[in-house]
Amino acid sequence: MALPPLKTPVRTPPAREGVKPPPRPATPAAGPRPASDVSTLAKDAYALQAQVDELARQFEGMQAQLRQTQKLASLGTTAAMIAHEFNNLFTPVVAYAQQALDTGDAELMKTALTKTLDRTSAMRQMADRVIGLARQPAGGIRSINVRQMAENAVGCLCRDLGKDNIGLNIQIDPGLCVRANENQLLQVMFNLVVNARQAMLGRRGRLTIDAVPMNEEQVEINVRDTGCGISAENLTRIFEPFFSTKQDADKPDRRGLGLGLAISRGIVEDLGGTISVTSEMNVGTTFTVILPRAE
Repeated sequence: MALPPLKTPVRTPPAREGVKPPPRPATPAAGPRPASDVSTLAKDAYALQAQVDELARQFEGMQAQLRQTQKLASLGTTAAMIAHEFNNLFTPVVAYAQQALDTGDAELMKTALTKTLDRTSAMRQMADRVIGLARQPAGGIRSINVRQMAENAVGCLCRDLGKDNIGLNIQIDPGLCVRANENQLLQVMFNLVVNARQAMLGRRGRLTIDAVPMNEEQVEINVRDTGCGISAENLTRIFEPFFSTKQDADKPDRRGLGLGLAISRGIVEDLGGTISVTSEMNVGTTFTVILPRAE
């Protein structure tokens, strides 16, 4: 087979001394943009910023709607309890009234009316608490009494925890206050109380709510239960939206959508605070909320 012929390399002769190489063609310098281009860029920037602002506004609106939806969902989990409590309150009223009518006993009628007024007052308090929790957030940041807030959160359950074999212990200085939105803080506290109750159902337990000033600027609020606890695997996901281990519970008041803690964290952070959790299986769980202190 014949080999292809070799190409003779072409040698470039060295430049002679004193002879300068030909100049390279000059690259045209970038001059200022025309005024029309600058104007177009400015208009595009303004339009883009307007779109970003609109998206931010829509996102804030969606957050508010999600918080309101979660509040209604939390109330849904307590609907069975409320119906049961109303039934318990009505039962003696109906019994006394029926007996008073059957016997015509004036003294028994007086007792029946007294029971009716007493039970009606209790039901009105339940209804007021539920309405207060369900309403849209109103008002701004102000001084909120922590002990009163804790008592209101427990009251929104509309159920005596003793009927679930759960003891209640509130250890908060009556004068301790934080800076917060009242309705938003009630939502957070109610979510934590609901979770604590659900963790202790079916076993004797104790719900403890305590609060102490950390320093001149912050207050620490703890919601403690002696319930089933949270596994280490689930503890890392506890604040994730829609994460719940109670979605398939057999009773409505034991179920959860997995939004309560996620939204509670968002609310607390918006208020300039933090929320954290510690737990041990079959020992209990503590949620800790730190908020700005009010004078």
